[in-house]
Amino acid sequence: MDDHPGGDEVLLSATGKDATNDFEDVGHSDSAREMMEKYYIGEIDASTVPAKRNYIPPQQAPYNPDKTPEFLIKILQFLVPIMILGLAVVVRHYTKKE
Repeated sequence: MDDHPGGDEVLLSATGKDATNDFEDVGHSDSAREMMEKYYIGEIDASTVPAKRNYIPPQQAPYNPDKTPEFLIKILQFLVPIMILGLAVVVRHYTKKE
């Protein structure tokens, strides 16, 4: 790995998988292809490779720590900003100098 011109990161990123596409995408020289023949082990039998399973996260209810009904939360999300705006208008009206 120390002698690899692309560094050891390139080799480690291709470890444990078929690196044919990674090798071809780089555009290696003829001397690199000759060197590859020296280290070539063989073809991978695809039937022995375990199938990848997609991770499916468990279904969880939305976070609601105090068990407040969702309808009440939605109404408060609408009403609280309206009340703050109304309070600002009232304060502005009574503190405005004419």
